[in-house]
Amino acid sequence: MHDDEKFDLPVIRKSSASYKWDSFPVDDLIPMWVADMDFRTAPAITDALMKRVQHGVFGYTKVPDTYFQAVRHWFKQQHQFDVPREHILFTTGVVPALSAVIKALSVPGDKVIVQTPVYNCFFSSIANNGCELVDNSLLYCDGRYQFDFDDLEQKAADPKTKLLILCNPHNPVGRSWSVEELQRLGEICFRHRVMVISDEIHCDLVYEPKAHIVFASLGDAFLENSVTLSSPSKAFNLAGLHVANIFCSNVALRNKIDKALNINEVCEITPFAVDGLIAAYTESTDWLCSLKNYLCDNYYYLCEYIHKYFPEIKILPLEATYLVWIDCSAFKISTNQLSEELKTEKHLWITAGDVYGETGQNFLRWNIACPRSQLYEALERFRFYLTEKYSIGEC
Repeated sequence: MHDDEKFDLPVIRKSSASYKWDSFPVDDLIPMWVADMDFRTAPAITDALMKRVQHGVFGYTKVPDTYFQAVRHWFKQQHQFDVPREHILFTTGVVPALSAVIKALSVPGDKVIVQTPVYNCFFSSIANNGCELVDNSLLYCDGRYQFDFDDLEQKAADPKTKLLILCNPHNPVGRSWSVEELQRLGEICFRHRVMVISDEIHCDLVYEPKAHIVFASLGDAFLENSVTLSSPSKAFNLAGLHVANIFCSNVALRNKIDKALNINEVCEITPFAVDGLIAAYTESTDWLCSLKNYLCDNYYYLCEYIHKYFPEIKILPLEATYLVWIDCSAFKISTNQLSEELKTEKHLWITAGDVYGETGQNFLRWNIACPRSQLYEALERFRFYLTEKYSIGEC
């Protein structure tokens, strides 16, 4: 089967207990919202899981050395980051990992910096640990986002500020941060004794000519003063397997995080998580390469379509992730309202940007990890609704 054909093939997910497809009860829903893909995972992963099912026993799991070897091999080969075995802690997901790390490294009342618009689960993880969110909003200029270093310097200098959550690569704006950007951010944080928690769940979905930079790989200070969160869930569509890893070089901090994982009861993973991760990281590189090519083509397809019918919309460059961030401010319509109308009237579910903080107003986030036929139908519904309801664009 040609590479495109395996991703073009629709997969029926409706009525499969899918959070993405079954959270809104209509038969003809097109969900372009939550960040999972409408593609079958890599064949090697399916084969590994089938082999585990055929074994027929699903008891408590002792995570084997081959698991850690797979993680280490992947990050060394793909991201030039050599993570020692003893630095790795496993858990059920990046969000549970984030909550455990915040619990371990802060006390209630401490301040935690985020950089909005940003993944909304950061907000709840901070609040659930009794900490105060501090917004170092990204700067949006000429259709591109960058860090606001002056504002960061001021907010990091507050003695109550203990942590910064870095989204690397960034969801939802699609940035793959450069070495220079990460170095400057790190230097500010280290100067003010602010620990960096680097969420790198999208690290395997960075597009050429960009390359993912593991924050902790930039030097000893970056390694010692950061905690890295990772998972194969986004790149290989494995969110339902519940597996993630935490990298922490500082033994004292690592022990605190390990204790927090146990307190939160997220310290065990399933045999399916183990076998799925190993197959992803040892046998699925070619599949991932094909996937990224298909996602790039989907992005270009979306850009061409929207530019044709709505030239006033600004589509931000997609350096990483499969989540396209589009600026609809020219419409003078609330994107929160537009998102809800599209969902209820056209059964097209796109995420409103203000979910990711106030700075996300006037934006929509599109999940383009789907067969191109599905993307086309979503764009058609989007176009006809704007034309019929608001007389924007042309039919």
